[in-house]
Amino acid sequence: MNNQRVFSGVQPTGNLHLGNYLGAIKNFVDLQKNFECIYCIVDLHAITNRQNPEELKLNILETIASFIASGLDPKNNIIFNQASVAAHSELAWVFNCVARIGWMNRMTQFKEKAGSNKENASVGLLVYPNLMAADILLYKATHVPVGEDQKQHLELTRDIAKKFNNDFKSNIFPIVEPLISKEFSRVMSLRDGSKKMSKSEESDQGRINLKDNKDLIIQKIKKAKTDDKAIPSELNGLKDRHEAKNLISIYASINNTKIEKVLNDFGGKNFSTFKSKLSESIIEKICPIGKEIDKLLNDKKYLHTTLENGSKRADLIAKKNLKEIYDIIGLTKFT
Repeated sequence: MNNQRVFSGVQPTGNLHLGNYLGAIKNFVDLQKNFECIYCIVDLHAITNRQNPEELKLNILETIASFIASGLDPKNNIIFNQASVAAHSELAWVFNCVARIGWMNRMTQFKEKAGSNKENASVGLLVYPNLMAADILLYKATHVPVGEDQKQHLELTRDIAKKFNNDFKSNIFPIVEPLISKEFSRVMSLRDGSKKMSKSEESDQGRINLKDNKDLIIQKIKKAKTDDKAIPSELNGLKDRHEAKNLISIYASINNTKIEKVLNDFGGKNFSTFKSKLSESIIEKICPIGKEIDKLLNDKKYLHTTLENGSKRADLIAKKNLKEIYDIIGLTKFT
């Protein structure tokens, strides 16, 4: 797949969980086999909400440790933190001047995060989709792996690319294509199958953390919410059974199989039997990752060096492309 470049970013929230792994990182690992990949820890996005500075620094290191522990190769991929490449912020300003206010006001995530107190929300929260577009287009990425909740932002990125190309009569930006996992793209809470698995959930019982040990995983899956019906043999039997569908989807994703096959294997059985098998699958995949994360976090010098090397590689591409963008606009960049 020559000349096809993947870009994706993950916020450094710390303590990544099964939802982050199955919804994003597992896909990143698969994509590195066929694409040139750039993976960014988007620390500038993180500060749209106030962060504890020391925690943020540690979370950045834990995120890159999680990437590497999960199978991302920092030699074959560019892995870096966003704030270390100034061109992200520079291009974001350009896009602030390209994107329309109406586009920002329509963004669903801003409405959800700002809530009823929009006037008190930061400007950064409103315009961070422009920074997201800059992250992607700065590297002229052709593909972006996205979940269902990020499709609107990718559409905005495409709109910005088209408007810039049209305004300046250029074709500098490719119209980026989404890479959406057809089998599974969203992991829901173990306590409420209608809500996304999240670090912000009050109870730790709603998620499997990448650093959870064997006993914790068994206990959390055992207590995971289900219903009193047997596992169906066909897909339509999962309709309106959010918790059942979530657990079966997790099993399918972590075992790289289709939901239909899981239903064929377990149809008619009760969830106590299934949960035991699900725990085994999660332990086999997640526990080695958790141990490797802990090992890497004990070698912060290696993690800092890896980020520095990735930032230098990203910066070379970013500076070259930004100069070309500035030339098209009529701006002069001497460095």
